[in-house]
Amino acid sequence: MAKGFGGRGGMGGMGGVNMNMIKQAQKMQQDMMKMQQELQEKEYQASAGGGVVTAMVNGKHELRQLTIDPDAVDPDDVEMLQDMIVAAVNEAMRAADGDAADTMQKLTGGLGLPF
Repeated sequence: MAKGFGGRGGMGGMGGVNMNMIKQAQKMQQDMMKMQQELQEKEYQASAGGGVVTAMVNGKHELRQLTIDPDAVDPDDVEMLQDMIVAAVNEAMRAADGDAADTMQKLTGGLGLPF
């Protein structure tokens, strides 16, 4: 047996530290799974064209609702309506992504983890 290492526990008490770290990691994983579920269920809304088009998405990036003011429907300018729809949906998606990033940042405490 190598000098300095007791016959029990291998590294002289390091097992307790490792178990505590494992428990903390498991709790963080459970918290992350719960938070991801909550984020997927949240809804995010954004508008374009001064409120003419409103899009609502959920945290899974699914378009849940699209509202178009009837006055915005101009058969001679369908392109503008299409652009407003795209803008509203993209802004709602950005809101969902920003909320997810902020929430994960709070959970991980700035550990620099890739999510």
